[in-house]
Amino acid sequence: MTARCMVDVDDEKLERGARCIKMLAHPLRLKILMVIGTGEVPVSGILEAIGTSQSNVSQHLGQMRDKGILIARRDANQVFYRVREPKVFELLALVRELFCEPGGAGR
Repeated sequence: MTARCMVDVDDEKLERGARCIKMLAHPLRLKILMVIGTGEVPVSGILEAIGTSQSNVSQHLGQMRDKGILIARRDANQVFYRVREPKVFELLALVRELFCEPGGAGR
């Protein structure tokens, strides 16, 4: 049986994918994404759920927004965030299954 070649994607797309995965490779960013889920959450709600400093959370939110992972919407004096592409959660579920669950590859 031969392995299927998966290198049929051009270098630019591979680079973009690697940058996105690198952006997700931080425990606080993963936690932020899990708090936001498939909804839209104000920064205050994210802060309350995570329990770290506003400057720290704002820095990570800004980085994910700049890389196109999150979309921000301002309403009066609040900023709301949502995930641009819900398929990100399929990736997060796979990471959790592979590396966080008993018997996964990371154990």
